[in-house]
Amino acid sequence: MREEKKYMNPYLAGFLLGLLIVVTIYLNGDGLGASGAVKNTVIGAMEIVAPQASQQVPYVKKYSATHPNPWKTWLIWEAIGLIIGAFVSGLVSGRNKFVVERGPRISSKTRLVAAFIGGMLFGIGSQFGRGCTSGAALDGMAVFSVAGFLVTFVIFGTGYLVAPLFKKLWL
Repeated sequence: MREEKKYMNPYLAGFLLGLLIVVTIYLNGDGLGASGAVKNTVIGAMEIVAPQASQQVPYVKKYSATHPNPWKTWLIWEAIGLIIGAFVSGLVSGRNKFVVERGPRISSKTRLVAAFIGGMLFGIGSQFGRGCTSGAALDGMAVFSVAGFLVTFVIFGTGYLVAPLFKKLWL
């Protein structure tokens, strides 16, 4: 028999996440969002590695004009805090190990490739949507934005529609 790992009560976790969003909006005038940290990291790295080439990209040039130093943003610290917090949480609960979660009909390699492709598509989509799901859905709903509720419905609705297509890879 395997010992079942305890997780935080999901209702308490949801309440704390909502509280965190309210505090973040109050303190920063902005909500949560992980895609902004990735964008700032990529732009900052481009400006270090190839500063002249980065100024040839219209998006980067426009962003750099309004954000002179992409490294000086609270979003970078949010991402660092997420990584440290996840590590500490795994350490405390005894779940700090590399595991490839997969179903019996899929190899670890295929699962990792699929996860990489899904992550890339998510990253591209977050830029088309001007933010990731946490920014669009959670922050939008926190300020009672109709768009926030609509995007949450679309995100979960799409998940329910697409899930059967990928179910055979998992079960």
